[in-house]
Amino acid sequence: MANDQEKTEQPTPRRLEEAIKHGQFPKSSEVQTVFVMFAFVFALRMAGGETWHNLALTMSSILSHLNDNIFSINALQESFIHGVIILAKCTWPIVVAIMIAGMLAGGIQSKFQAASEALEFNINRLNPVEGLQRIFSLRSAIPTIIAAIKLSVIGILCWSLIKQILADPIFYSTVGVARIAEFMAEASIKIIIRVAFVLTFIAAIDYAYQYWRTNKDLMMTREEVKEEMKSSEQNPQIKAEQRKRRFRLLRRRMFLDTARADVVITNPTHYAVALKYDPNTMKAPIVVAKGIRLVAQKIRQIAQDNNVPIIENPPLARSLYKYTRVGGEIPAMLYAAVAEVLAWVYKINRTKYYMENNRPKTDNLIVNNLSAD
Repeated sequence: MANDQEKTEQPTPRRLEEAIKHGQFPKSSEVQTVFVMFAFVFALRMAGGETWHNLALTMSSILSHLNDNIFSINALQESFIHGVIILAKCTWPIVVAIMIAGMLAGGIQSKFQAASEALEFNINRLNPVEGLQRIFSLRSAIPTIIAAIKLSVIGILCWSLIKQILADPIFYSTVGVARIAEFMAEASIKIIIRVAFVLTFIAAIDYAYQYWRTNKDLMMTREEVKEEMKSSEQNPQIKAEQRKRRFRLLRRRMFLDTARADVVITNPTHYAVALKYDPNTMKAPIVVAKGIRLVAQKIRQIAQDNNVPIIENPPLARSLYKYTRVGGEIPAMLYAAVAEVLAWVYKINRTKYYMENNRPKTDNLIVNNLSAD
């Protein structure tokens, strides 16, 4: 019994679905950060250096304008509004790209399923004792360690890159504000790209840990697995889904067997029944496929594609559909009618076989005639 209480079983699909609804799935904030940073860089690249050039010119114009009208409140308001409009025009694609990247990262981790129950109010979340336990637990310590490592690595990387940038001769030359702005934009993009690659490595480690941690939390005991299987068998929705799955498998098998049938008997448009008979292994012909309307059309199409004879016999087709099941033998009352159909099919097949194997060799005749001439 002790083994039954140990969580040794992998979580079932149903438990995983319930966990997602409660917001319990592998999620890493580092993954979202990486998505956002790469989206930011992509948007900047798409915008091009012209965006930064326009921003630099606008700022330079505003500063010059303010210098000329330093005591004019109206000029200050106009300059501010003008600057905000230019800034919005230049940055809105970047903002949109960041928003899409953030939602995409969250959706990928949650498999685009809404954690509806996680948004509900739960009074237990306000329990100070549980809050302190979470703060000082090992689970909270590991993300803290990862964050410290991340900040240290990124800090060292950024400092080394900034020192290289500040040593550039452009800061000791007499270039304009616009050129410096373009240079700073390019340098910023280089820093962000390198930081993003470092964060990608950290995000992979963090997500692997979160996946392992979540999977371990969702592990089940053998007793829980048994109880879930019992409840699944009693759940009408699951039963309906299982019936649909069995029906799809049966239909697929039925269509495959139609291609190997001996004959298909039709209504001709509403019913279709495919029969197979092997006197060496079967006591009576069996029904390998049957259907009405669209399924009947599919059976006829498969029969035509595989050269299976199609016989139009409405009374027999309706009787076979009504009194037989797929995979079962035909009833004794239909033996005579089906035997007559099969005899005709076998006769056609023998005639076809004879014609194919006793066909005159016309090629030789043509050659001989040409030789005689």
